[in-house]
Amino acid sequence: MATATSIVRSPAALLFAKVTVSDHKPTPTIQISRFPSKRSCFTALLSSLHDNNDDDDNNNNNNVISHPKPLSSSQLFNSVSNGSRLRVAYQGVRGAYSEAAAEKAYPNCETVPCDQFDSAFQAVEKWLVDRAVLPIENSLGGSIHRNYDLLLRHSLHIVGEVKLAVQHCLVANHGVQLEDLSRVLSHPQALAQCENTLTKIGLSREAVDDTALAAKHVALHKLKDTGAVASSSAAKIYGLNILAQNIQDDCDNVTRFLILAREPIIPGIQNPFKTSIVFSLEEGPGVLFKALAVFALRQINLTKIESRPLRNQPLRAADDNNGSKYFDYLFYVDFEASMAEERAQNALRHLKEFATFLRVLGSYPVDTTMM
Repeated sequence: MATATSIVRSPAALLFAKVTVSDHKPTPTIQISRFPSKRSCFTALLSSLHDNNDDDDNNNNNNVISHPKPLSSSQLFNSVSNGSRLRVAYQGVRGAYSEAAAEKAYPNCETVPCDQFDSAFQAVEKWLVDRAVLPIENSLGGSIHRNYDLLLRHSLHIVGEVKLAVQHCLVANHGVQLEDLSRVLSHPQALAQCENTLTKIGLSREAVDDTALAAKHVALHKLKDTGAVASSSAAKIYGLNILAQNIQDDCDNVTRFLILAREPIIPGIQNPFKTSIVFSLEEGPGVLFKALAVFALRQINLTKIESRPLRNQPLRAADDNNGSKYFDYLFYVDFEASMAEERAQNALRHLKEFATFLRVLGSYPVDTTMM
C-alpha cells in the first residue's frame, strides 16, 4: 500500500494543493493552483443572450416578460461582465430555485442563467462570471451526482454553502381551474417531492429540465390542460396563477447549494467552518474504516459521505487469481472543522498515509440560516 512521506505544513498549502499519491511514486506530487493576475478580455455579449427571440417567445403572450436565454457552453466565449456587480451563474431559467439561492447568497448580484451545470462551471473558469451557485443535495431527493462528478473535473473551489427551503406550487394559466388539468410538468425531483399530492389530484406527470422552465413552457404555449410545479417566483415572472401552495409531501424540503469560485477563501476559526474533500483508497479489509477513523480520533464530526465510481478506472482486478473485479470508488466527505485548525491538518496528514489520491475541495463557512 502506498505511503505518503512528505507533509504539507500549513492550512493554506493543503487548501490550494491537489495531492496525488501513487504506488509508483511514494512521494505525493503537489500542484499549486495558479490564477490569472487579471480578468481576460472578451468580445461583446451577444445580443441573443439578452433578447429572448426564439420562436416560442414570438407568440405575443402578454403575460410573459422577455428574459435572457440560459448561457450555453457554445456561447461561453461571447459573454462578458460589465464589472458593475458580482455576477453569479446558476443552472436553469429565471424563477428557478437556484436563482433564489444565488440571490440569498449575494442579494445584490447579477444572476446569469446557464442551460447546464457544466456551463456554470465553465463560466466561472473562463472569468465570465464571478461565482456559481449549484445544488449538491436535497433533504428528500438526496445527492446531485452530476455536480459531484463536475467538482472533480473542474478546478474550482467551494467558498460557501446556501440552504434553501423549497416550497412547491401548482401553477397554471389564468382562467384554468384545478379540474381542467390533466397533466403537470416539472423537474423529476420536484415531481417526486409532490407525488402524494399529484396522485390525489389525478394528474399525469411529465419531466422537464427545470421547474421554472416548466412554468415558462405552460405560459408561452397558453396551455389549458397542463400545469407546472414551480416556485411562486416563477409564477409571478411568467404571469401564471397559483392553484395550490406548499404541495410538497414533506414540509422539511431543503436543498443545499455550493458556492464555487476560482480562488479559495482563507479559512478562519471564529465562525463555524466546514471542509469538503475527495479521496480514493486501495482495496483491503478495513481501509475505509481507517480513513474515517482519522476524523473520529480527533473529535471531528462528519456531516456527509458520498461515494462515486472512479471514472478512469471504474473496475479493478482483485488479488484472488480468479479474474474477479470490483468497483473502484472516490469518496467525497464533508466534515465540521476549518483547515485553519490543527486537528483538521493532522487528520489529513494521517489520511494521506494510505490514500492514493486526496484533494481539498474547499474550507468554507457553514450556512446556519434557513430561508
